[in-house]
Amino acid sequence: MTAQYAVTSMPYVLLGLALIGLLSSSVFAGMVLYAVPRFLRERREALRVLKAGGQPLPPLSLLKPLHGAEPGLEAHLATFFEQDYPAYEILFCARSAADPGLEIARRVAARSPQIPARFFSTGGTPDYINDKVISMELMERHAAHEILVISDSDVRVTPDYLRAVALPFADPQCGGMTCLYRGVAPDGGLWARLEAVGMSVEMAAGVLAARLTEGMRFTLGPTMAFRRATVRRMGGFAVTADYCADDFVLGNETWRQGETVALSHHAIDHVVLNVTFAASMKHQARWMQSTRFSRPKGHFGTALTFGMPFGVLGLAACWWLGHPLWGAVLLAYAVAVRELLAVFVGRAVVEDPSWLDLLILYPIRDLMGIGFWAASYLSRKILWRGKVYELLPGGKMRLAE
Repeated sequence: MTAQYAVTSMPYVLLGLALIGLLSSSVFAGMVLYAVPRFLRERREALRVLKAGGQPLPPLSLLKPLHGAEPGLEAHLATFFEQDYPAYEILFCARSAADPGLEIARRVAARSPQIPARFFSTGGTPDYINDKVISMELMERHAAHEILVISDSDVRVTPDYLRAVALPFADPQCGGMTCLYRGVAPDGGLWARLEAVGMSVEMAAGVLAARLTEGMRFTLGPTMAFRRATVRRMGGFAVTADYCADDFVLGNETWRQGETVALSHHAIDHVVLNVTFAASMKHQARWMQSTRFSRPKGHFGTALTFGMPFGVLGLAACWWLGHPLWGAVLLAYAVAVRELLAVFVGRAVVEDPSWLDLLILYPIRDLMGIGFWAASYLSRKILWRGKVYELLPGGKMRLAE
């Protein structure tokens, strides 16, 4: 009797879960869509100020940590030498002086001798877990200017990038800034395109929702900038030495000091390097694991922001109950909400030009998201730059035993 009751009630339980999930994901989508007009107003105002001219243009030091000859690195680095900005320098650093990435950087710099460029290597000293932090520490010590701009090696920018980066620092309360980004898969491929559309919509939507609910308390690694004084007050870049998500920590420490973290109006290209199925899945799962330990409460609630899994669950439950039409309605509703996010976030906010990927692939990426979320709870270990690390509460990591 009990078993029969359980079987009979199961489709109703699944339908209930589907409805709860569709409701929660709709609330999340509503928050994001509510935040979009504010962002677009800020963009229009920022562009008006930049067009009018007269805003402060302080000299900038760009810090570029490198690690090997990544695909497209030469073209990506070249965009940083093409900036419409009066005074800036670029510092490059890798673990080894013979790093192929440094050789590429030297070649690119030689074509633009008017831009000061310097090259460093750390030898892996001091022995931090996060090797990138060693590079940032060394470059900060040698930087000539007081505003430090840090960007990953897998991004490319437009000539107005540095003007956008400098704009928030006209406010003396601004201690840091960061940019949204759109995913770009230049080599094509389904898995790279799915990862790219997740960057353009899912990541940007999460940032807009976080800013709406709690303000900017973090920065994003593809581009972040800080005042040197802000970094030194927090203890230097060494405060992130044992963290995987160093970008989150730097932004959070800036906020803890009572300074503001600005979200720029400007979006940059984040190039997806993981073109195979295995590489893409590992990268996205690692990112989810890192978020789980950096922001455990927020990450737990992320499961309720995905709409497509609950739409599919609703379809299955209604089909089981003999009401496939209602199931189709629930699934169509989930798709429609994802399409709204794709248009208003992916297209309007980060200006991703790929309509096909936004409208066709984003609902699929949203369906996959719940799998990455679930996988983040299966292990504490991540593979990063050839080594296995164990993630610890609070976001720190240590070499796995």
